[in-house]
Amino acid sequence: MTHESNAVDYYYWPTANGQKVAIFLEESGRPYTVHPVDISKGEQFSAEFVRISPNQRIPALVDSEAGVSVFESSAILLYLAQRRRQFLPLDAKGAADVLQWLFWQAANLGPILAQTIFFLNYAADDSPLAVTRFKKETERLYRVLEQQFSGRPFVAGEYSIADMAIYPWVVMHGKQGISLHEYPHVAAWMKKVGERPAVVRAYAKGEAIRPASRVDAERRILNGLPPI
Repeated sequence: MTHESNAVDYYYWPTANGQKVAIFLEESGRPYTVHPVDISKGEQFSAEFVRISPNQRIPALVDSEAGVSVFESSAILLYLAQRRRQFLPLDAKGAADVLQWLFWQAANLGPILAQTIFFLNYAADDSPLAVTRFKKETERLYRVLEQQFSGRPFVAGEYSIADMAIYPWVVMHGKQGISLHEYPHVAAWMKKVGERPAVVRAYAKGEAIRPASRVDAERRILNGLPPI
């Protein structure tokens, strides 16, 4: 039986990085408390939030029982997986397989796809060189994923924190100029993950915090563009 001492406080906004940890928290089945941090209003710069997230970015997590606060979405995923012994293999090889894909997402997939989304959808000026550069790298990363999912149900074999980290970025494939018809293994994986009850719950809670109708307006503000 789960005890309330396992509860944590989760500070986030339902961006791709915010949803990564939200998925874990729903999958975990342990109690947690959400503290919305509205990044379109600059709440990530508040003194209260900066105390737990010095980089002034969501998400952040506070585990009061352990006396631990963690920022950076992948670090939070790793912390929770190790603390709760969930979604990360206990053997060295299995853990290494998961961690390399977790860090691949943090160092490659997330940063590149974020730039692709920006230059394709929100840049105020035409930037053909940037569009070409980031679009080509986005396509390469999708090919890496497509190859990895060939013969595997999930990115490291079993469902893990690596899948939780990758999924929220692939969900936005349309804004990245990517058609999943060209990546059938990725499409099958995305459907499988997207149908998990915990993932459905995480996205429903995110929608309750920030309706989808506000997404584009917020992204324009965050990128220094006037609202439309």
